[in-house]
Amino acid sequence: MTDFRAEINGNRTKLLIGIGVGAAIGVAFAMRRRKRDPWHSAREVSKRVADRTGDLAVVSKDIMDRLKVIYNESCKVVEQASELWSHGRKLVGV
Repeated sequence: MTDFRAEINGNRTKLLIGIGVGAAIGVAFAMRRRKRDPWHSAREVSKRVADRTGDLAVVSKDIMDRLKVIYNESCKVVEQASELWSHGRKLVGV
């Protein structure tokens, strides 16, 4: 049972890293498409982020709460699948 949870935790970490890398690539691509000085774009982006930090925190918390629910439900599914598997093996006599 702990092997499944370790695997899920590893996958969760990979998912969060993938989301972070994807967001960084998206921001870099958007900044590259502009014709202005790169530092000007960086200042604008950081200014917008600073202006909306509260919104970003609320949305991030909401996303993390949803991921927590998904993770917990996934753990329940894995536990039930494991129980079904062991019950099936008992029925077959293995």
